[in-house]
Amino acid sequence: MLIKVKNKDTLIFDDFIFQCAVGKKGISSKKKEGDLCTPQGVFSLKTVFYRSDRIQNIQTKLSLQKINRDMGWCNDPLSKRYNSLVKISERLRCERLYRKDNKYDIFVVINYNFKKPIPFKGSAIFLHLTKNLKGTAGCIALGKQDLLILLKLIDKKTKIKIY
Repeated sequence: MLIKVKNKDTLIFDDFIFQCAVGKKGISSKKKEGDLCTPQGVFSLKTVFYRSDRIQNIQTKLSLQKINRDMGWCNDPLSKRYNSLVKISERLRCERLYRKDNKYDIFVVINYNFKKPIPFKGSAIFLHLTKNLKGTAGCIALGKQDLLILLKLIDKKTKIKIY
């Protein structure tokens, strides 16, 4: 099955239509680190990360991983760990996954620029939460209830098409 994101504010899966947000500067086939664009293409979905102190009883067929305080996602294009889950350290530039806001209380990793990541092509592309549907830094954002519904519907074979 295919999740479709065909404009800046609509995500479609089967008969379900959800409001969403994409990168502040739209969707791009030439994604670059920090450009505020969501990458165009068809991608598989990877792990669902979640804050167990804020979200319980997630129903999904995707793998689940609890977020700990020391988890980050490397967004340093010069690092060998670029675009991967890392332990937070002072020597490594990364996006913190354990946040005060609710954006990453639950998120799905979109399989973009993973296998042999290309430096500066973009990192930390997620399907995450939003409360206001305003543009993101390059991810796709949904309201909490919509993301929880979507997670019930999809499986490991589901892909996301962003165009």
